[in-house]
Amino acid sequence: MATRRIGIIMHGATSRIGTTQHLINSLLPIRAEGGLPLANGDRLLPDPILVGRTPDKLEALAHRLGVTRWTTDLDAALANPEDELFFECAFGGGRPELARRALAAGKHIYLEKPVAETLAEVVALRAEAEAAGAKHAVMQDKIHLPGLAKLKTVLNLGSLGRLLSMKLEFGWWVFDGEHIPAQRTSWNYRKATGGGLVLDMFPHWRYVIDHLFGAPTALTCHMRTAQPRRWDEQHRPYDVDVEDEARAILECPGGVVGEIFSSWATRIRRDDMLVVTAEGTQGSAVATLQQCWTQSLANTPKPVFPVQAPQAMDFRSQWAEVPDMVPFKNSYRQAWELYLRHIAEDAPNTASLAQAARGLQLIEACHESHNARRWVNLPALEG
Repeated sequence: MATRRIGIIMHGATSRIGTTQHLINSLLPIRAEGGLPLANGDRLLPDPILVGRTPDKLEALAHRLGVTRWTTDLDAALANPEDELFFECAFGGGRPELARRALAAGKHIYLEKPVAETLAEVVALRAEAEAAGAKHAVMQDKIHLPGLAKLKTVLNLGSLGRLLSMKLEFGWWVFDGEHIPAQRTSWNYRKATGGGLVLDMFPHWRYVIDHLFGAPTALTCHMRTAQPRRWDEQHRPYDVDVEDEARAILECPGGVVGEIFSSWATRIRRDDMLVVTAEGTQGSAVATLQQCWTQSLANTPKPVFPVQAPQAMDFRSQWAEVPDMVPFKNSYRQAWELYLRHIAEDAPNTASLAQAARGLQLIEACHESHNARRWVNLPALEG
């Protein structure tokens, strides 16, 4: 048994998601455990180099995390032949250009979503990666969340019978920043910096829906800017030029009808910030980030509509929780492990740039549907 090092160029390491999810919750725990076990008994040891724009922030982060390598010189990092994987998670757009620089330097690429702003860009980037013989993937963490993993198990068992519909509800109230600081940075609300709820979140919803229910074949969508005026990090007012709320109706395989509601302008009165519901002839299931509940046909009540008095039934108590049958790791870490195994031993790649293309297809269809006020077909994409 041997230990094999893999050098990873972490571009955008000081971003919130780069620091918390990709380093603290993923790569560093793998390192602390002596590396990722491979099928042949070897262990793959990640060796990240932190790359960003601000030396002080990079040095402080590297010291805090116990990482020895950091630089503000991306070209120098790409030129090092001992670092074979380029990972990009900085905000502000420009991922296709950065990925092309990495491909030109002979690196494999791993990208946060959205990979690009158009489907054509992703298709072109995938073709370039294939031509270069490089391995490629987009981060797909949500399917590894415990609640959605449990829902996938329920669906695979067929216990819901013939599926009738699915619903995905997501969001929370994001303060506008005037009196109470906003929980999301201002770039999320500016088109020039890659903002917009659909561009940000619908790539997730595409792979989640594909994974659970199959690829949707058509949709209609309505978007709006619920809060058109906001205040940035310096408390300067600005006009929002992207959507912060979207509703879509989907047609899915087998006659399943789907609904997506996503909003940064909604207050939560449901089980969690993300809730996915599946309705079937023999039962239903509801999943959150961590939990999943089911109700079988045999246990489905016959409620009455009480117009004279408050509802007597406790509907939530009529559902059974799906237990934790296997231990769950952090969802980002699971995605990292899958891709690292793909690089190290050619294990299956479940998140290639073909998947990123499907996400952009959904985004463009949502915009087309909203602008034309009509249904839009989603033809199958190659790969």
